[in-house]
Amino acid sequence: MAAAGLLALATTWRPAIAPIAPPDRAAFPIADVERGAVLAKLGDCAVCHTAQGGTPLAGGRALATPFGTLYSTNITPDPATGIGRWSLVAFMRAMHDAVRRDGAHLYPALPYEHFTHITDADLASLYAFLMTRRPVVAEAPANRLIFPLGFRPLLAGWKMLFLHKGEIAPNPTRSAEWNRGAYLAEGLGHCAGCHSPRNLLGGEMRGRAYAGGVAEGWRAPALDAHNPSARRWTADALFTFLRTGISPDHSAAAGPMGPVVESLSNVPEEDVRALATYFASRMGNGETATPPLQMDRADLAAREAPSGAALFAGACAACHGTGAPMAAQGRPSLSLSSDLLDDDPTNAIQEILQGIEPSVAGRGPKMPPFANSLSDKQIASILAYARLRYTDRPEWPSLEEAARSVRKGNIQP
Repeated sequence: MAAAGLLALATTWRPAIAPIAPPDRAAFPIADVERGAVLAKLGDCAVCHTAQGGTPLAGGRALATPFGTLYSTNITPDPATGIGRWSLVAFMRAMHDAVRRDGAHLYPALPYEHFTHITDADLASLYAFLMTRRPVVAEAPANRLIFPLGFRPLLAGWKMLFLHKGEIAPNPTRSAEWNRGAYLAEGLGHCAGCHSPRNLLGGEMRGRAYAGGVAEGWRAPALDAHNPSARRWTADALFTFLRTGISPDHSAAAGPMGPVVESLSNVPEEDVRALATYFASRMGNGETATPPLQMDRADLAAREAPSGAALFAGACAACHGTGAPMAAQGRPSLSLSSDLLDDDPTNAIQEILQGIEPSVAGRGPKMPPFANSLSDKQIASILAYARLRYTDRPEWPSLEEAARSVRKGNIQP
């Protein structure tokens, strides 16, 4: 048994890569740095590697998982607390093989199941961008994981199950734009990391890619033919949504999708169009879309849910009611809201609790949070009314219990 244990540990061992002297910023061509800046936006690097109110890329953001809390690391070129002494070889190994410069295995909060597909050329540009940022001294807090998951050699087994290496082969039957979108989505963009379900070990269920997942207490909707939209997502509609955070025929970006849109608003238009083309093809022809309700059933909803009608009139109608000024500003009707049409009320509850902030430079829809002004019972009443008024879907069961669970952050994958 001892010999077997030693053998197992030996198979998990990875050598350290020697540290380098922090490279001179002038050593990196400007074109590589600029390209790396775009790639960092496409990969949302700053979103996870920036603490609340912290310095961009200096790490320290708490990342909640079913197995405990991980803290993102400092990826500025500080030589002591960041990656200032990492060589390009060490950086590439971390992204492709999930092994730190010192040989320790990395946790999959870094979505290396997708980053392993990034080309060496793109990684070199990303490295050039990161190594030319301002160094920031910032040590990440220690991870807080359930026992024995703090023992990093265990991650070697996880990677054997879920890390599928190799570049993404182009599909010769698809256009160059589609293939570019596939490369960005499956690699750097790691879209399936949120929009796919995960198993009990935290690995993506590859057989159910883009069937919907969970991200920071929000439901990441399915990006296949089962998307709960009222109208078919076209490539043009997806482009508008990904670029601006709102689609007049669908809904507005909220929760974790807001920062994604903010990043995509600052990258080349052709990359966003490529992503839109790729996902429009995955979402099919819309045959499973739920047609929007063609009538406003306000009278019926008021009779069936009178308390919700009164609360809606006081808290929501100024923006969402018939004839409301904001409803005439290109904002989608609630009858088109995927969150109201969904079989799961989580996102609708989250939007009431947390509100919606404009995704792009203060432009776009804004909704105030009601977490401190509405009880779980009141939220349940409002949503029961809105579901009945704006959709023909069956009522959500146990809405008050669902609101209580969402407020406490008890959303399960």
